Amino acid sequence: MKKKLEILILDDEPIVGERLKAALQKDGFGVEIFVEPEKALMRLSEKPFDIVVTDIRMDSMDGLQILEHVSKNSTSTKVIMITGFATIEVARESLAKGAFDFIAKPFKIKEIRATIAKAAEEIENDSQSSVAAAVVH
Repeated sequence: MKKKLEILILDDEPIVGERLKAALQKDGFGVEIFVEPEKALMRLSEKPFDIVVTDIRMDSMDGLQILEHVSKNSTSTKVIMITGFATIEVARESLAKGAFDFIAKPFKIKEIRATIAKAAEEIENDSQSSVAAAVVH
């Protein structure tokens, strides 16, 4: 039985989080949205999330700092970076630091849904692998 995956969305533009939340809840995900990076970090320390979708450019903190925090504290969480300031350098740095994927704004909802579905599939495969490994030992 598949568990309901939990997604945290962080974007300093409220409309981005609201649009994604509506679409992803229809797909059966648990979704929490944040516009302030500090509040998102507090929530990440309170509760594990399967997927984090974060904007890169925000006023008080950037998405790469969020990525580093998640990578240090939850190795199984998939982080998807989104930005309106897409450059090859930023994409390369995000992926080098462990991001699952990188999406340039403006994006279509179906584009991010497809990326989240890919991340969810990888999470499912990872959990099946660890169950299989536990059974073998």
